[in-house]
Amino acid sequence: GGRPHKMASMSAVRRSLRQVATIAARRGATAGLVAEAGASRAILAGELRAQARAGVVGSFTAGKSLFHASSAAHAAGLIEPHGGKLVNLMVDESKKASLVSSCNRTLELSDRNACDVELLTVGGFSPLTGFMNEDVYSHCVKEMRLPGSNLLFGMPIVLDTACEDTKVGDKVLLKYQGKDVGVITVESKWKPDKPLEAKMCYGTSSIEHPGVSMISMERRKYYIGGKVEGLSKPERPFPCPDPSEVRAMLPAGKDVVAFQCRNPIHRAHYELFTRALDAENVGEGAVCLVHPTMGPTQDDDISGLVRYHTYEVLAKEVNNPAIRWAYLPYSMHMAGPREAIQHMIIRKNYGCTHFIIGRDMAGSKSSIDGEDFYGAYDAQDLAKANAAELGMKTVPSLNVVYTDEEGYVTADVAEAKKLSVKKLSGTKFRKMLRGGEDIPEWFAFKSVVKVLREHQ
Repeated sequence: GGRPHKMASMSAVRRSLRQVATIAARRGATAGLVAEAGASRAILAGELRAQARAGVVGSFTAGKSLFHASSAAHAAGLIEPHGGKLVNLMVDESKKASLVSSCNRTLELSDRNACDVELLTVGGFSPLTGFMNEDVYSHCVKEMRLPGSNLLFGMPIVLDTACEDTKVGDKVLLKYQGKDVGVITVESKWKPDKPLEAKMCYGTSSIEHPGVSMISMERRKYYIGGKVEGLSKPERPFPCPDPSEVRAMLPAGKDVVAFQCRNPIHRAHYELFTRALDAENVGEGAVCLVHPTMGPTQDDDISGLVRYHTYEVLAKEVNNPAIRWAYLPYSMHMAGPREAIQHMIIRKNYGCTHFIIGRDMAGSKSSIDGEDFYGAYDAQDLAKANAAELGMKTVPSLNVVYTDEEGYVTADVAEAKKLSVKKLSGTKFRKMLRGGEDIPEWFAFKSVVKVLREHQ
């Protein structure tokens, strides 16, 4: 009796997500104009890239001033940030002491909160200039858009507190691991409808979903919204370059393909994102930005610090000039389709024109029976439906397999040629790793395996 019920609930999840997609796609006259403007920007960006290839647009010297106006971004041959301007909420050094002294409350941030504060202050969540107020939050939850501008926005960005006394007008000092990282001026405080947030954003209100479990059991009673001012970036054992710094690493006038991951990179992943540079909709001379999420993910995931070491040794091993490496201080929600939209918006702010999107991206399984919450292509479908409005393009994740005869090829080629496909499951790989067995080099890079063994 349990299985039919679960399948029925999974169908409801997909139906709910389709409703969200329908709402997101529904536009009035104003929304049509916004989409039209977005398409015009995308065309202009494409023209600039073409001009850059022809030598019309020269190279540029990276500087923060380039990243605060859309015209400057276009002149540099880079995609403009979401909403047209890259937000920077960091305050001048000379004003920090007086800002801190003006605060009447203090809030210690969780790991997830700290990621959100950092992405707000450095512009990763552009065009947001603070944590969402109640009206913006409600609109984003229900419509997957920001009110007023009607810009797409995948997930609500909120700050939670259990403090009963916090009120509108308070200035709250935000601390992380004992360090002052920012200040929020409280403009709204409310008790959120968490079941509705869960249903609209995750497609389910079941706490079997890790994201729903997080908002219902980890987040505190109230949300507070308001303008945020940045004092310093949270200290981490690995660097997380901000959008302006990443943009300075990217070539002018070339496509930039983002690869999102939350696991160590093995051979199949590497084949996937290097082959993405040859996709039909990717221009010549494109680069790939490998941009792993380094904040909290799922409990059974390998820690960010260990993964950082694997990425660093791999970058040295492959030494591929077509790849850029950077780390993103973002905490995963495992929200499937809506999180795919969020990832695209963030990567656009970091200068990416294309986004690789795999099967069941940001997907999750029931913590009880392991059933998938989303269909294999739900995230791809929602991303493709909204890519043009974002001025971006999606690159489907190729299904690559290793064969005895020809090495890595796509699965359809292997099937057509009747090649011998070799397989090694993640479970078997982890067992071999723990047991000290030799890991086949066709599956994993030696340098990555060495790091993983050292940190078991």
